[in-house]
Amino acid sequence: MKPAFNTPDWVLAALQQRRQHDLMRRTVTLASPQVPHAVIDGQDYTSFCSNDYLGLANHPELVRAMQASAQQYGVGGGASHLVCGHLAPHQQLEEALADWLGYERVLLFSTGYMANLGVISALAGKGGVVQDKLNHASLIDGALLAQAPLRRYLHADVVSAEKLLSKSANSGLLVTDGVFSMDGDLAPLSALSRLAAEHQWMFMVDDAHGLGCLGENGRGSLSLEGLDSASLPILVGTFGKAFGTAGAFVATSHDYADYLTQFARPYIYTTAMSPAIAGASLASLQVIQSAEGQERREQLASHVSYFRQRMQSLPITLMASDTAIQPIIIGDSKAAIQVSDALRSLGIWCTAIRPPTVPAGSARLRITLSAAHSEADLVLLCDSLEQVLTTED
Repeated sequence: MKPAFNTPDWVLAALQQRRQHDLMRRTVTLASPQVPHAVIDGQDYTSFCSNDYLGLANHPELVRAMQASAQQYGVGGGASHLVCGHLAPHQQLEEALADWLGYERVLLFSTGYMANLGVISALAGKGGVVQDKLNHASLIDGALLAQAPLRRYLHADVVSAEKLLSKSANSGLLVTDGVFSMDGDLAPLSALSRLAAEHQWMFMVDDAHGLGCLGENGRGSLSLEGLDSASLPILVGTFGKAFGTAGAFVATSHDYADYLTQFARPYIYTTAMSPAIAGASLASLQVIQSAEGQERREQLASHVSYFRQRMQSLPITLMASDTAIQPIIIGDSKAAIQVSDALRSLGIWCTAIRPPTVPAGSARLRITLSAAHSEADLVLLCDSLEQVLTTED
């Protein structure tokens, strides 16, 4: 017999408010691998809301590497990196990432959220943290965890950022996403890097949605902007997007890495990622660096170009994104759910994104494209959007 819970009134009121404003979140269970043609609730759909941008989450090389690592090193890390949980696959992955990106050191974290919490809470100084207004929640929460002053500049606005840095009597940490997760646009990294150097601030970029997909050899926003480890001393990346696995890392200098090892609490007090995942992530990096990885990036870019060309005839305004993230702003949350449901009836799975994930009045379809999509998948998506959005209009 299940226990009867006495739920506080304020919990019930908060849930009811979410329901009334069409903001209730619910989990969806996939009964298939993370592939474009997914099975959800027993139905077949073509999915356009996964962050598996290069289509590596079910890649046979990654599956084999994970199995081999698990066979040799087991499944669990067993302890934190600083106790006895740092296994050979972790070290191999760190060294390969550092070599790929041109940094002295890399530290692994269990998730991207934990990486951002750990780095920002450890490095936020007296000057606090200055961030882009549309930064990911984990970047904002890192500053809150540090109990440091937090100021946010207008989105991608270097002049706005400079005003905030100029007002501070102490240096701190300037933080931005490389690719913004809900809009798909790019941060002005070169200008922000110069601004940080001029004011002697630390500069940190979370390139979760850029690494693997963009730039030479898939090196992300760093490569696109012509930056290196000197001009971008703290780079955070994740494995849960283009890499197709799980976990995260920070690429930095020896000194910063040593400091984070002492003071980044989510690194110190968390069990290390599975060595099997580390092995799979290393295999993913090898694919990303190979000719196959380049072919997948070119395929993804072709999909983006086709999608944007097809959408020009519809009564929508595309956001300034040339990345895999192609949002269509609907505005009202209820209307966004209706459009998502209409697409679902046509075999397209694309979840409506609503506040507080995005600003009020900007509920949207966050369409994400993958190199694993076929040309037929893109045609189906665009035909379905034409049908639904024309009807809605």
